[in-house]
Amino acid sequence: MTTAATKGTAAEPALPAPRASAVGRWGLFTLTAVIVTVLDQLTKAWVDGEDASGAPRFPLASTGRPVPGLAAPTPLLGELVRIAKSYNDGGIFGLFGDSALVLGLASLAVIAAILVYQLRQGSTSGPLWSLTLGLLLGGAVGNLIDRLRLGYVIDFVDMGIGDLRWYTFNVADAAISTAIVLFFALSILGDRLPGGRVAGPVRTVPGGDGRAVEQGRAS
Repeated sequence: MTTAATKGTAAEPALPAPRASAVGRWGLFTLTAVIVTVLDQLTKAWVDGEDASGAPRFPLASTGRPVPGLAAPTPLLGELVRIAKSYNDGGIFGLFGDSALVLGLASLAVIAAILVYQLRQGSTSGPLWSLTLGLLLGGAVGNLIDRLRLGYVIDFVDMGIGDLRWYTFNVADAAISTAIVLFFALSILGDRLPGGRVAGPVRTVPGGDGRAVEQGRAS
């Protein structure tokens, strides 16, 4: 987008706007990650806590056929959404089996990669990218806290219709899945998505009538 600047041979410095934009995107990134992490840990603490009598609020449950020692899921929205607490020492949605240590190290690598990407792109990428990375970071941190503190991840959301059920998950898993969908959407659609546009640097060039003009793409 090209806009006319004030009369003269040079436009006013445009540094404050990009800087404020970068700060705002870092704020969105950080706030999103914090909200996801806190909400994830609070819901897990509530599901895995005890009631007034000291008994588990929700016992460990099986989402399939009855299993000795495991309770049936607790309906939340009928059979569509149920609470089925389980302790998962594998990956997201219970994948990859007993590999908590490896997944914990992988989580640290993912967190480092997210921070590096946000550090490099935070001042130029659209706000939707910062939101996506914030969701991804919050989900990774939420599950990493479980692995470091407990040695496993607490899953409890069971969704489906009848016997057709999705993998049991938690708030962190939901945030990571949403981030992955947004990532693919941004990669494919890019500038066509609101907030997905990448801002280019604003620069001043002489116009044909002697006025200075600023060239750049707004985010």
